[in-house]
Amino acid sequence: MKILVVDDERAIRNSLKEILGDEGYEVDTAEDGIQAEEMIDKEHYDVVFCDIKMPGKDGEEVLDFVASQGIDSAMVMISGHGDIDTAVECIKKGAFDFIQKPLDLNRILITVKNAGERTTLVKDNKVLKKKVYGQEMIGSSEPLQHIREMIAKVAPTDARVLVTGANGTGKELVARSLHALSTRSAMPYVEVNCAAIPSELIESELFGHEKGSFTSAIKQHKGKFEQADGGTLFLDEIGDMSLAAQAKVLRVLQEKKLSRVGSDKDIQVDVRVIAATNKNLIEEIEKGNFREDLYHRLSVIVIKVPSLDERKGDIPELVDYFAGQICAESGKSPVKFAPDAIKALQGRSWPGNIRELRNVVERLLILGGNPVSAADVESFC
Repeated sequence: MKILVVDDERAIRNSLKEILGDEGYEVDTAEDGIQAEEMIDKEHYDVVFCDIKMPGKDGEEVLDFVASQGIDSAMVMISGHGDIDTAVECIKKGAFDFIQKPLDLNRILITVKNAGERTTLVKDNKVLKKKVYGQEMIGSSEPLQHIREMIAKVAPTDARVLVTGANGTGKELVARSLHALSTRSAMPYVEVNCAAIPSELIESELFGHEKGSFTSAIKQHKGKFEQADGGTLFLDEIGDMSLAAQAKVLRVLQEKKLSRVGSDKDIQVDVRVIAATNKNLIEEIEKGNFREDLYHRLSVIVIKVPSLDERKGDIPELVDYFAGQICAESGKSPVKFAPDAIKALQGRSWPGNIRELRNVVERLLILGGNPVSAADVESFC
């Protein structure tokens, strides 16, 4: 754990550094608010002990700086006897705790322990939210505004949606948004990547199987359609699904019932299906690789997600979002991108779309300066 001690009294700085260093913590010190902000801007600290009354910039101003930059360091305010009211105000502004002078060793160590646990919980919560809710659709370009308008109109209905677009454009985000804004949002949202499942297992994965129905079927298994009952099933890369599985999916869509592999018993299901593909399904139909009747069942509404090259106006917002996200996940202080760096990124072609841009941003955060410059883009992209 990394700690910053900010106090204009050298004796207090040195004392805290020695105490916390003996406990195994990595400790830096700053003699005033100005130096503290410079250090916090360059380095991530899990805990910041900050005196309230200091010349130049005081502790309140440092707290305001940390809050305005979205930095998740736990701020512990050090208050003199006459600073209690101010310390309470700091707590209201988001400070984790305050410690009154003269400093008590046990209180300091307990506060550090609790602040460290809080920082860990904040990081874990960010990761969990990302897993549960996915990422946002970032950008304000005209193509993206059109997508949002389509989602707002279609989501409350039960209409099936086919989402098309190249790899890395964010088709899964469209599917998640459709579910989140639907009347089924409280029910399960289940994803299936049809391209990642071997053709001989896709039917078992989608429709389930009975015990003993094939060699490795050692127990009964509910398929994705049953798991999504009452909610939404997202069939990603449906263009890669086998024709045999397509026939069964068509039956479920027509009759709202299925039978598990190894069983002739029908099971009723109520599922909204959203499908996505990076292929031209009309061409796949002509080649005999995709059923035309299934295509028409799935494509009640078609939403085409634009490539990043079609929405380069969103690159500044996307870069800012990814930089903030990556820095927070890795525990780094925020890193800025210079205007010429953004312009250089907008001048590039992005065949890998949003996914490629995120990878490039992460690379530049590791290898580039702060702020990231056009020269960094030229060198590392």
